Amino acid sequence: MGMIKIGNAPCSWGVEFADDPRNPPWYRVLDECAAAGYRGIELGPVGFMPEDPHVLGPALAERGLELIGGVVFRPFHDPDQWEDCLDGTKRTAAALAAHGAKHMILIDSISPRRAPTAGRPDEAEQMNADEWADFVGRITTACRIGAEEYGLDVSIHPHAAGFIDFLPEVERLLEAIDPALMKICPDTGHCLYAGFDPVTFIERHIDRVTYVHFKDIDPAVKARAIAERTGFYDACAQGIFCNLGDGEADLPAVRRLLLDAGYSGWCTVEQDCDPAGDTSPVDDASVNRAYLQEIGFS
Repeated sequence: MGMIKIGNAPCSWGVEFADDPRNPPWYRVLDECAAAGYRGIELGPVGFMPEDPHVLGPALAERGLELIGGVVFRPFHDPDQWEDCLDGTKRTAAALAAHGAKHMILIDSISPRRAPTAGRPDEAEQMNADEWADFVGRITTACRIGAEEYGLDVSIHPHAAGFIDFLPEVERLLEAIDPALMKICPDTGHCLYAGFDPVTFIERHIDRVTYVHFKDIDPAVKARAIAERTGFYDACAQGIFCNLGDGEADLPAVRRLLLDAGYSGWCTVEQDCDPAGDTSPVDDASVNRAYLQEIGFS
């Protein structure tokens, strides 16, 4: 049997981009994460939390928090923004390594070509052969930076409205890159948004799963968002990602599967929300922590 630790992430406080003026202060996110009962937190977009480890390290320690990992949410699909992707990759890797954090998560960020077809796999535009080859090359380079230069576990994270979203393209990327170089971070909510079962997916790739994001999704809001072609951030503002246990994600089944497979490590709550919304992130974080305890997570 494995052992699972539960963390949270700044995106649960609406922090998607480091320079968003609506972001709460970084220290408040740490305070509220710890107050809600979590012992680990992600970095968030690099630049949101202090990049000086002599500032962030003591702040984490004072609150009994461990830095788990960090997400590089950048436009890997866009060759004209490769320098931006490299910047995010290198700075995130350096920040994680400085704190002994293990997990670097790569996410192809939202593309205008894909945003209208979130949740609609049959309509989604695909890259052409040259675009795909270049994309795979960029992801491979980012994986090598994290894994070989900084000793991190680097994972790909499927995400609504990017080019790694639906099951066929996720599987295609997994086949294209060496499992020793690139792991996978399944996100239960994004799998369901894309129309595939996270439990089946995790079971199929269990040897490649080193980190998991917990998210739940409201099936009624999802159906409306798909029907109305709602943008991803607008869907977040409409509450598509509900509190854990209130939607269609079968987290008890995910827990059983991970423990039966001997999984040891972190699972992190990521409840993307609108930073200017009317929800209380700390209240949601507390409710989510209580739910996870109810279904057997310590």
